[in-house]
Amino acid sequence: MTVAFLVAPQGAEQEELTSPWQAVKTAGGQPRLVSTEQGHVQAFRHLDRGDRFPVDAVVPEVSSADFDALVLPGGVANPDFLRMNEDAVEFVRGFFEQGKPVAVICHGPWTLIEAKAVAGRTVTSWPSLRTDLANAGAQWVDREVQICEDGPNVLISSRKPDDLPAFNNALLEHFARAAAPSR
Repeated sequence: MTVAFLVAPQGAEQEELTSPWQAVKTAGGQPRLVSTEQGHVQAFRHLDRGDRFPVDAVVPEVSSADFDALVLPGGVANPDFLRMNEDAVEFVRGFFEQGKPVAVICHGPWTLIEAKAVAGRTVTSWPSLRTDLANAGAQWVDREVQICEDGPNVLISSRKPDDLPAFNNALLEHFARAAAPSR
């Protein structure tokens, strides 16, 4: 299972990147850090600078076809940068077009809105995105984790870092199903 973690050059909430990353790695998967620029990304712990992480690949040099699933960490600035980058938006849209699972947390759904991927879907997020998601045609719910299968793919969403244990369990379950060979 090869999983893309798409983040902007700066602004990703560190725990929302590292916790699912470690979960994928521990489950035997191969996480890959994808960004809009080469080099390193600067993560944040809320408003304070966190650690830097090396980029494995840049959009548009990769395709959703290269991965089994996608994780979109939050942080306020991260999805705001991503939704303004056409290559990043197209990369995200590809997972929906190919029916591949996507997991998104916190402010991450802003990128999904730009990719026109939330209409008719039930999602959760950081509460301040409620109106944005509703305006984009999504049904917003206040839950630890929301799994929506009413669309071309499985969409897993969570609200905040406190939800990471449930988020990680859900994404591992659904990512493993998607990566399993058909019988």
